[in-house]
Amino acid sequence: MVDAISTGFLLYSHILPPLFGFAAVLLIASGIMDNKREYTLSGIVLFFAAGILPFLILPHVLGI
Repeated sequence: MVDAISTGFLLYSHILPPLFGFAAVLLIASGIMDNKREYTLSGIVLFFAAGILPFLILPHVLGI
């Protein structure tokens, strides 16, 4: 049980947000350079999701 909680905690707090953030920066840069509004907007949404989702998911994983 403890291993599952620590794995979920690490996954949602330290692994996924940086990956989402990095992908978001790539999408934003690609969208701006190629004048593709869809890429830029999806990058912005993904960047905010990377910052907000841990606060929404972690309470459920930790049982708070």
